Amino acid sequence: MIRFRPLLAPTLCLIPALPLLIGLGVWQLERLQQKEALIAAVQAGLGLAPVPLTGILKTDPSGWDWRHVRISGHFLHDKEQYLFAQGPQGATGVHVITPLAMPDQKMVLVDRGFVPDALRDPARRTKGQIAGEVALTGVLRLPERPGVFTPAHDPKTRLWFVKDIPAMAKAAGIDVSPVLVEADATPNPGGWPLGGQTRVDFPNDHLQYAITWFGLALTLLAIYFLYHHSRKRLTLTRPAARKS
Repeated sequence: MIRFRPLLAPTLCLIPALPLLIGLGVWQLERLQQKEALIAAVQAGLGLAPVPLTGILKTDPSGWDWRHVRISGHFLHDKEQYLFAQGPQGATGVHVITPLAMPDQKMVLVDRGFVPDALRDPARRTKGQIAGEVALTGVLRLPERPGVFTPAHDPKTRLWFVKDIPAMAKAAGIDVSPVLVEADATPNPGGWPLGGQTRVDFPNDHLQYAITWFGLALTLLAIYFLYHHSRKRLTLTRPAARKS
């Protein structure tokens, strides 16, 4: 027979802590399901055929994130902006973000791809500064908001650290659609910018986090009982023998 006489102070600590740890574990399992659903939705969207961007912009584009789109128009190379990035093999450089004026007079920002720092100056990649009408396919992305630790934009060099579309447009002095198109890997003249830089990389460590929280809950419970055992508050006694 187990005889257990819990002490007040450890029990008062256990009562809120144990449900909290278990609740955090359950929350991480719920986040795991949400993340897996998001990844599945993105992969399904990327597998669909491209659709014209002009039709999407007549509706709410927020439901079209990660979809392939087709656009045409002419680039405003003098308004291009630069997004800090790492390219192939960890090379430091930027993504070239260039406004595209579409036939209906609307404009959209296009992430044309990566160039190393040595080629940020357009004069060093003149072949890639395409003139006239162009048609391209890419992936539609929604704006990003700067975080607390996001470095500040550098107006002198037009350098950005997140895809803050409204701020980019304001800095360039233009009005653009509230989306950005990441160009596909179709080669540009001269090889730069290097398109096809869309990366589908969603961190999904929620299962490990859940295991950690549940493990801490079990550890806390074990320590609680071991502590009481060491204080002889938890004992195993034999039942008294019956008299015949």
